[in-house]
Amino acid sequence: MMLIVFEGLDQSGKETQARTLRARLEQAGYRVRALSFPDYETPIGREIRAALDGARDFAPDVMQLLYVAYRLECREKLDLWLSAGDIVVCDRFRASSVAYGEAQGLDPQWLDHIQQYLPVPDITLLLDIAPDTAVVRKSSGRDRYERDLKMLGRVRQSYQRQSKAPGWVTIDAEAAKDTVAAAVEAAVLPRLAPPSTREHP
Repeated sequence: MMLIVFEGLDQSGKETQARTLRARLEQAGYRVRALSFPDYETPIGREIRAALDGARDFAPDVMQLLYVAYRLECREKLDLWLSAGDIVVCDRFRASSVAYGEAQGLDPQWLDHIQQYLPVPDITLLLDIAPDTAVVRKSSGRDRYERDLKMLGRVRQSYQRQSKAPGWVTIDAEAAKDTVAAAVEAAVLPRLAPPSTREHP
């Protein structure tokens, strides 16, 4: 089993690289599950989406509590998959709340503490880009976080600080998609045991 998490600013390629890695691992014979945080179609996710679109005016701590609440909703499913020996690939997880909350003046230790009952990733892949790159990649339809370049700079700084912890790998996501995908594989594949030959339900 392994919990693999992609972190980074919006437009850093997390969704693309998570999908690419999942396909690569399934091709190699691994059982892979995928999650993206948050899912804007759930009740909590819809509240988050409304806030990002400006229809709600939640304080920063309330926003992060909503994000964490959604992850906790998924905890049972995550635990089940991991205990079954599956690989789980996540687009964002615990570090996102620390990064975005810290960027808005919240205590990073508190942000980490409220997520203490969530699984700890085995490897966190930080897809590092500059905020200006995010703007170039998505010039319209940006939410309130995406429009605040100064805040995104602080988010990036938090990610870079967190990435000094064990289990993190920083990848230059300014590079071409194939180059990033190759770096992701080089970081992940050596850490995996051979795929199980057991039958899956």
